[in-house]
Amino acid sequence: MNRSKAKGSETIRNIIQKTLHEQRYELLEPEAKQLIEAFGIKTTEHGVAPSREEAVRVARSLGYPVALKIVSPDISHKTDVGGVRLGIRDDDSVGDAYDEIMGNATKTMPSARIYGVIVQEMATPSTEVIIGGLRDPQFGPAVMFGLGGIFVEVFQDVSFRIAPVGEHEAFDMIYSVKGFRILKRFRNREAADVAALAQAIVKVSDIMVDTEEIKEIDLNPVLVYPQGLKAVDARIILGHSNGGTSA
Repeated sequence: MNRSKAKGSETIRNIIQKTLHEQRYELLEPEAKQLIEAFGIKTTEHGVAPSREEAVRVARSLGYPVALKIVSPDISHKTDVGGVRLGIRDDDSVGDAYDEIMGNATKTMPSARIYGVIVQEMATPSTEVIIGGLRDPQFGPAVMFGLGGIFVEVFQDVSFRIAPVGEHEAFDMIYSVKGFRILKRFRNREAADVAALAQAIVKVSDIMVDTEEIKEIDLNPVLVYPQGLKAVDARIILGHSNGGTSA
């Protein structure tokens, strides 16, 4: 095992062990992003801020505009508690958004453990896709791919494969969805980086195979650019019956 892979495996072990030690079965968003980054999946630049002042400092370091989202092990659906603010463009607005998010969360869920907010860059808009992983009781780890927006919500336009998934199978997953043409060059729009997308699918497969504690992964949305991609949101759920980590 090379040094970088060993460091990534150690990072994953630490995240999983910490989560299970705290009797949590869903990673916090910063933890989920750290885990997928250890496998080489790029995410939005971000930092965790436990105070208003720290939120402003992180926002300045990232550069505006930014998004703020609540960080709590007891709040999975952040928008339901008023825990998300997007497109914030200056220091004062960051401070106001921090206060508003914290106030909303404590009012809606007064018993929730709140660690602050995640401050992240507002990624440049592009084609949205979804990459997921799940552990089926019968078939074991599997990987899912679909285009974002109405293609998933209305048409259920997704493809599945049993893991491990290689690069050839990942390309096949991409080509098999009905909305694949969205990823191609169209008029003045450049084609999406399908090769980078295939690699991200392979890496999610690797995560599901290598880390048996993980029950479910949801990367949604993933923004695919003419060169590269970014996972904007990441959600990882652990199984309740697993012990230590195999990563």
